[in-house]
Amino acid sequence: MKKNVWGIILCVVLWAVGLPVMAGEKAPPSMENLANTQLTNYGTDPIIIEAVRAQNAQGKPLKQIRKLDEKWKRTPGVADFMKTLITSKCGKHLGKIQRNAGYFAEIFVMDNQGANVAMTFKTSDYWQGDEDKFIRSYNDGMGGIHISDVEFDDSAQAYLVQVSIPVKDGEKVIGAITFGIDLDAFEKKK
Repeated sequence: MKKNVWGIILCVVLWAVGLPVMAGEKAPPSMENLANTQLTNYGTDPIIIEAVRAQNAQGKPLKQIRKLDEKWKRTPGVADFMKTLITSKCGKHLGKIQRNAGYFAEIFVMDNQGANVAMTFKTSDYWQGDEDKFIRSYNDGMGGIHISDVEFDDSAQAYLVQVSIPVKDGEKVIGAITFGIDLDAFEKKK
């Protein structure tokens, strides 16, 4: 009887260890540590600040942002107006950050209304202003850190944890940045 119990326990443990990451799971504690150390530094990166500051200065009305958001969601692939956010100075800078880390599936920067400023790949939508990643990290200009549960990300086509932090110009919060972190790649880099 004891052999059967131990056999069952061993099978359950082996089965559990082999499970893939599933959507809805809480992010591991290592994400909070990453957010509070490495990622917060990107929120004060001069290239990112410059890009957010420039877009905020345009003062786009929310109606115009939402109209572009609808066009964005209806547009298959990556249209020229989207490519400009990838090929801009800030977009290229984000691409370099992504390649150097090896576990960022995507990175995108948002202005003070939640509209995309720069990105490494096309996001599912242009306006993030109604989503927790922006709401909690921008926090009405107060700033904060938001760490999502593990979710399947359509734009990255992977299970990710999104970690969002404020972009700060001095002490003033002017936007936000989101890092889509591939947990498997992150764990391998550790």
